[in-house]
Amino acid sequence: MLLAAGESPTYLGPVVALLVAAGVIGYLSIRLRIVPIVGFLLAGVLIGPHQLGLIDDTGTVTAAADIGVMLLLFTIGVEFSLSRLASIKRMVLLGGGLQVLVTTAITGALVMAFGGGWRTAVFTGFLVALSSTAIVLKVLSASGRTTHTVGRASIGTLIFQDLAVVLMVLIVPLLGAGPAGGGLWDLLRALGTAAVVLTAVLLIARKVMPPLLERVARTCSPEVFLLTVVAIGLGTAYLTSLAGVSVALGAFLAGLVVSESRHSAHALGEVLPLQIIFSAVFFVSIGMLLDLEVLLRLWWLVLLLALAVVVIKMLGSAVAMAAVRVGAPAAVAGSLLLAQVGEFSFVLQRTGSEAGLSPAGLGADGEQVLIAVTVALMVATPALAAAGDLAGRWLLARRPGGTAAGTQRAGAEDDREGGVLISGWGPVAERLASTLLSRGVPVTVTTLNPDLAAAAEAGGHEVVRGDPIKENVLTEAGLRTSRLVVICENDNDEATHIATVIRQLAPGVPIVVRPRDSADALAFAPSGADHIVDTPGAVVATLATTVLRRLGLVDPDSAYPDPSVIVDFVAQPAPECPHVSEVQAVLPKTAGCTDCLRAGRHDWVHLRICLRCGHVGCCDSSPGRHASAHADSAAHPIAASAEPGQTWAWCFLDRTELQRQSPRPS
Repeated sequence: MLLAAGESPTYLGPVVALLVAAGVIGYLSIRLRIVPIVGFLLAGVLIGPHQLGLIDDTGTVTAAADIGVMLLLFTIGVEFSLSRLASIKRMVLLGGGLQVLVTTAITGALVMAFGGGWRTAVFTGFLVALSSTAIVLKVLSASGRTTHTVGRASIGTLIFQDLAVVLMVLIVPLLGAGPAGGGLWDLLRALGTAAVVLTAVLLIARKVMPPLLERVARTCSPEVFLLTVVAIGLGTAYLTSLAGVSVALGAFLAGLVVSESRHSAHALGEVLPLQIIFSAVFFVSIGMLLDLEVLLRLWWLVLLLALAVVVIKMLGSAVAMAAVRVGAPAAVAGSLLLAQVGEFSFVLQRTGSEAGLSPAGLGADGEQVLIAVTVALMVATPALAAAGDLAGRWLLARRPGGTAAGTQRAGAEDDREGGVLISGWGPVAERLASTLLSRGVPVTVTTLNPDLAAAAEAGGHEVVRGDPIKENVLTEAGLRTSRLVVICENDNDEATHIATVIRQLAPGVPIVVRPRDSADALAFAPSGADHIVDTPGAVVATLATTVLRRLGLVDPDSAYPDPSVIVDFVAQPAPECPHVSEVQAVLPKTAGCTDCLRAGRHDWVHLRICLRCGHVGCCDSSPGRHASAHADSAAHPIAASAEPGQTWAWCFLDRTELQRQSPRPS
C-alpha cells in the first residue's frame, strides 16, 4: 500500500525510537565502561509505556525479542559443541543440577515460611534458580575468563539451567489451579513427546546438516550462507515448538547441530551481527516492562528481595561449585557471577501467569516486583562479578603455594601458542606453510573456500573455516596466541581490511602482508601491518625470508633497510620546512643504494629513503651521493635516514632536519 505524502508507517516511529535509544545509551555505557546490556535495559525503562511512552504497542518489540532469544541460544549452541559439552558434563549435570535444586529448595522454603502455598513456592523457586546466560557470557568474554575454571563452571551451570527451562515450562502449568493445570500423566506424556522430538532432531540433523552446510558454503555467497544458517536455527526452533518443546531449546539444539559441521566458525561469524541486534531488542523489551511508579512505591520490598536473591543464589551456586571441586576462589567468584535472575524467568513467568500463579504470591504487584528485581540485579552483575573476582584473588593469596584455581586457564586452550596464522590459501600460502612446517613452526589457516580448506588440511595444517574479518573466526584460529599473522592471498583492499581488524583485536601480534596486486604503502600504513611484501618485485622466497627473520629463525641484516617495512614518517608538530606536506608512507625499493647496486658497488657510507617514492640512495659522505642526486632529479626533497635507531629526515632544499613524531614499532 502506498503512503500519501507526509505520511509514514505506524511502526517506523517506535522502531526508530527503540534503535536510537538503544544506540545512544549503549554508547554511553561503553564510554562509562558498563556492560552494554545494562544500557539496553535502561533504554527500555526510559522509552517504555510506563515512562516516556515512546512505544505504546509492544507487540512488534516482543516478537523481535523472541527472535533475539532464539538467536542468542542458537549462537550459544554453536559455540558449545557436543564434544565441548561432553568435556564439562560433570559441571553441567552435577554442578548445574545441584545449583537449580538447592536454589529452588531454599527459595521455596522461604516462600512457605512467609505463608505461601507449596505451588507458589515451587514456581518462585524456579524463577530465582535461573541466571542470565546473556549477561554472564558477556561479562566472562569481556574479562577473558571464558576458558578459566570459573568460566567453565559458570557456563556448565548456565547450560543446565537452559535445559531445565524445558522441564519447568512443562511443570508450571501443572502447578496452577486453573484449566491450564493437569496431572502426572500429562507431564509424562509431554516429557516423552519432547524426548522423541529431541532425539529425532539430533539424529536427522547430524546426518543432514553437515553436507547441507558444505554444499551451501561452496557457493562462497555470504548472503545464501547467512540465510541458510538463520533458517536452520529458527526452523528447528519452530518444529520443536510444535511438539511442545520451548523454542529456546530448539534453537540451542540447532546450534549444537551446526557446531558439528566444519563450518561452525563461519556460521557463528555470519549470524553474530544479527544476533546482537535482536538480543539488544530483547533486553530493551525487558526494560520496557518496568513501571517506575511501582518501583518507587515498593522500593523497600524490591531492595529486600534483591538482597535475598543474591544470598540465595550465592549459597546455591557455592554448593554446586564445591561439589565439582573447582576450588574456593572459583566457587566464590562463580557464585557472585551467577547471582542474578535470568531472562528466561520472564518466559516462565508468562507461563505461570496463564496458570494463575504469581511470583512469591504477591498477586498483581508480583510481576512488577520480579521485573524490578531482575533489572536491578542485571545492572549490578558487572559489579558483583568484579567483587567475586577480588574475593577469589584474596582467597588465593591466603592459600600457601597454591595455583589460581579461579583464574587459571582450564584445559588445553593454548595448544596453538607459538604458531603462525595464515589468512587465505593458495600457491604462495602453501609454499610458505610448508617452509614453516619444515622449521617446526605450526600453522593455522583461515579461509572461506571449502576446497581450499580441504587442500590446507591435506597439507597437515589446522584450518578454521570462516571470514577472517570476523572476530570469532580469528579467535578460534588462535590469533591472540600466534607469534605472527600472514595475509598472503588477497588483493590490496581485502588485505588492508583484514590487517585493520587483526590489529584492533591483537595489537601486539606482528602482521606480514603479501597482496596479490602491487602493494599500496599509503593504504597499508594506517592498517597496522608491520611488513609488506610487494608482489611484482618479490618471489615466495622473499616472503618466507621476511617471516623467518621476524620469527628470529634467520639472522637479520640490520645494516640495510627492509623493503617489507613501511616507512611512515610523521614529523613533529610545527616543522619549519614547508615541504613536509609532500611526505607520505613508502616502502623502500631496495635493501641498499639503488644506483650503487646497479653499478655493482657496495661502498656507500649511509643510506637515505625518499619519502615520496621509496628510492634508496647513499648519503653525501658516500662516493655516489645518490640520495641528493635523486632529490634534485625527481624533485623529491625529503629523505629519511635508513640507519637503525635514527628517527630524523632531511630536506635537501631547505637544509632542514626533521624529527619523527612517533617511530613506528617494528
